[in-house]
Amino acid sequence: MLAIRAAVVLACLCGVACVAFGAEPATYSESDFSRVEKIDTHVHLHGSLPQFMKRAQADGFRLLTVNVNYSTFPPLAQQRADALALKRAYPERVAFAATFDATDSKQTGWLGRVQDQLKQDLAQGAVGVKVWKDIGMQQRDPDGRAVMVDDARFTPIFQFLEQQGVVVLGHQGEPRNAWLALDQMTTRGDRQYFTEHPEYHMFAHSEWPSYEEQLAARDRLLTRHSKLKFLSLHLASLEWSVDRIGEFLTRYPNASVDLAARLVHLKLQASQDRERVRQFISRYQDRIVYATDLTRLPVQTDTAFADEAHTVWLDDWRFLSGSGELRSDEFDAPFKGLALPRDVLDKIYHGNARRLFPSAWRDSGSSNH
Repeated sequence: MLAIRAAVVLACLCGVACVAFGAEPATYSESDFSRVEKIDTHVHLHGSLPQFMKRAQADGFRLLTVNVNYSTFPPLAQQRADALALKRAYPERVAFAATFDATDSKQTGWLGRVQDQLKQDLAQGAVGVKVWKDIGMQQRDPDGRAVMVDDARFTPIFQFLEQQGVVVLGHQGEPRNAWLALDQMTTRGDRQYFTEHPEYHMFAHSEWPSYEEQLAARDRLLTRHSKLKFLSLHLASLEWSVDRIGEFLTRYPNASVDLAARLVHLKLQASQDRERVRQFISRYQDRIVYATDLTRLPVQTDTAFADEAHTVWLDDWRFLSGSGELRSDEFDAPFKGLALPRDVLDKIYHGNARRLFPSAWRDSGSSNH
């Protein structure tokens, strides 16, 4: 009995000592959400967005807005102007990545125009260049051949970016669900997206290269440009398998992956084997960056977009930092939060992004933003 009492007293004294010396717990809590520095490295910001920016500041977020040649987005010139305006207004909070239009890439003068534009974008502060899925899934030569990302016509562009140490943000392919029938897809969000965007439901488009062919072209590009800093977006389009993502990262040591619009697939895998997901993140903790793919829709108000962002950011925080049981609208099975250690979360939420994009976000200093 005395031994039990002594053990209790010792435990209490240890607890007091931890408090006295300010020792931090191994994981973050939900109350830590707004005070921890976080960077969302994949958003699409159009317009001035004062309410959204206030929300980003309140939630502790810096942002990388990514230009993309998407028909439902504003023209590239407008995206560029919006990105530069936001960067000027919020230099400690907003950075941007440029892109280029691959249309007519066989035409005389195309390469020179793209190179000139990218040099101008980089001179104006772009910290990366996005290469989008239209290369491989939309662009065709006059003879009907699909234009793939490893085509020699793009070699001068990638050589230039490799030599300059510019990060390439690569979105090749789609989630594997895109090549499945709607009733075989693993998440409700994918079923909805590919129902609304049948042009990207590759199950019905055998005239385009297959899922594996899309990824093989990307891998050939990385083999050819072994020193290229490459951020493979959307978990490298290997979102369905942490093992496949790990194989990709092991094969290409200069590549990293972002979580944009694919964290739900890690949640799904966690519902089946939580420890496998945790081990994957632990092993590749220096190669994963937080991202959402948040996009302000044309019909969406600034306030509504700010509210959506807060909901998404907080839900992701609960999954990555917490340990409680959670539910998703995307699938039926419950899953538990990953309870990642603080040092791992710090890398995913800001450390890895700071290393990849060292000039992106000015320190806050005395700014009022």
